[in-house]
Amino acid sequence: MTLTTHALVGAAAAQLFPSYPYVAFVAAFASHFAIDALPHWDYTILSSEKDLRNPLNNDMRLGKLFFIDLLRIGSDALLGIVLSVIIFAYGIFHAPLVIVLIGALGGIVPDPLQFVYFKTHTILLEALQRFHIWIQKGKTLRVHPAIGIFLQVTLVLAVVAIEKIVLH
Repeated sequence: MTLTTHALVGAAAAQLFPSYPYVAFVAAFASHFAIDALPHWDYTILSSEKDLRNPLNNDMRLGKLFFIDLLRIGSDALLGIVLSVIIFAYGIFHAPLVIVLIGALGGIVPDPLQFVYFKTHTILLEALQRFHIWIQKGKTLRVHPAIGIFLQVTLVLAVVAIEKIVLH
């Protein structure tokens, strides 16, 4: 999934708990894995180095391609946060801004934690990385980007529609 999708779904999950910011964060964090369990499209990480025998050894090589990835990933995350604020805080739902931001960030943060794991191989993140690998195994769709984006927009619209029905 793109970080935009993770941010939007995380913000939607968080606003179910507007009076409980810690619970809102946990719900958004959990939403990341829930939607990663669905078949989905991802854009290619150019600096990615995959170890097909042991995915715990995957990495991102620092260099020119990494900085291109950083720009792409950062733009994706920023778009997700901005759209979350527009839709959930000032648009359809009027949720508290802090809850929307907690949700968007909670929905995104598992992916940056993968990068931290790649670079540190800390035991503190190994179980999370194993789970992240397991939940996505075989779920990446090799489809045209337009189809992948369409599917994610459809997912976000479905989540927003369901939430609108549940909350109102």
